[in-house]
Amino acid sequence: MAELLVQNSKVVERVGPDAIRLERLLDASAETVWRYLTEAELREQWFMGGTDAVAGGEFELLVDHDKLSSEAVSYPDSYECFKGRIFNERVIRFEPPRLLETTFQGGDNGIVTYELMPEGEKTRLILTHSKIASPSGFQDFGGGWNSHLSVLQEKLAGRSVRDFWALHSKSREEVARALG
Repeated sequence: MAELLVQNSKVVERVGPDAIRLERLLDASAETVWRYLTEAELREQWFMGGTDAVAGGEFELLVDHDKLSSEAVSYPDSYECFKGRIFNERVIRFEPPRLLETTFQGGDNGIVTYELMPEGEKTRLILTHSKIASPSGFQDFGGGWNSHLSVLQEKLAGRSVRDFWALHSKSREEVARALG
């Protein structure tokens, strides 16, 4: 899995004074990727579960990263406090299977935009996290998104991640280098 992070020429890039962008080419159709973004049962396999995201609606994101590793691994102490936390989000834009935009952490930590573009039998996903207020947010959110998108990439390719937290740690290092 660490090789996957290193192979990306741009792990994350800062695209504005309050925004970062990540990009992945995923081994699935735009319709399948859309389902992994909006359906809680699929979303929990790479990010957070909760409830389904629907047009014009609100939905919940439930933090339970135990489901992201194929082996039993413990939460790092610094993340244990988030386990089981629910964030209430709002869908801002919902244009299946092309564009999804939602609040992040109840809107307290910005907006996330997912753009999907078919490329043959694959889909390019561009994720932009904007309106980041925290100075450390670029590294924190960049490392988090990079690791979660790597899990999604592996899942859609029919593989799994042994230890999400080891991946997350490596991801934070890659993002720190990418953002300077």
